Amino acid sequence: MWRAVSALLAKELRLELRTFQVVPAMALFSITTLVVFHFSLQRDAVDGALAGGVLTITILFSAILGINRLFVADHEEGGFDGFLLAPVDRTAMLVAKALALLAFLVLLEVVAVPAFAFMLLDPNLTGAALGQTVVTLALADLAIAIVGTLVGALAIQTRARDLIVPLIALPLLLPVVIGTAKLLAPTFAAAGAGGATHPLADHPRAL
Repeated sequence: MWRAVSALLAKELRLELRTFQVVPAMALFSITTLVVFHFSLQRDAVDGALAGGVLTITILFSAILGINRLFVADHEEGGFDGFLLAPVDRTAMLVAKALALLAFLVLLEVVAVPAFAFMLLDPNLTGAALGQTVVTLALADLAIAIVGTLVGALAIQTRARDLIVPLIALPLLLPVVIGTAKLLAPTFAAAGAGGATHPLADHPRAL
């Protein structure tokens, strides 16, 4: 099965390198979302739970674009028929698509995280905080890739797939959103705009 998975994954990556449709769209959407957050919150910097929530929601909404396009080429160009005629395990396509979506999410975050730090986060982002952010986002990417692939496979056979994907994927990914935001909150509280508070700020009687 793994030979089929590697062949399908290579096909997905070559297709994206040739067309540049999914990843640039996801990256541009993430930057647009961060700009919207920047002006709607009317704050130059965020920290803590708010920073974790902003970054998590930005990545999730951008991932919806990738989920919507994950099976489109196979559906429109007869890829499903060719795969069903091949003597390979049917789960190979699911695994390959999930790995492709995971790769797209990693490339997305290469753009989204620096843009988030530049537009909304305090520039004092330490190496330790960056490492914690990478680990947290890697776990979130894995969950989004698995759930998103399953949802994309279900929605591709419907005419309203652009509506079906967010309506099904967002509720299923709600635990991922909550967990990711909670894990990022202490990281950004230490490294974000409000991380360095006055030592007497928590003791109003001492002021």
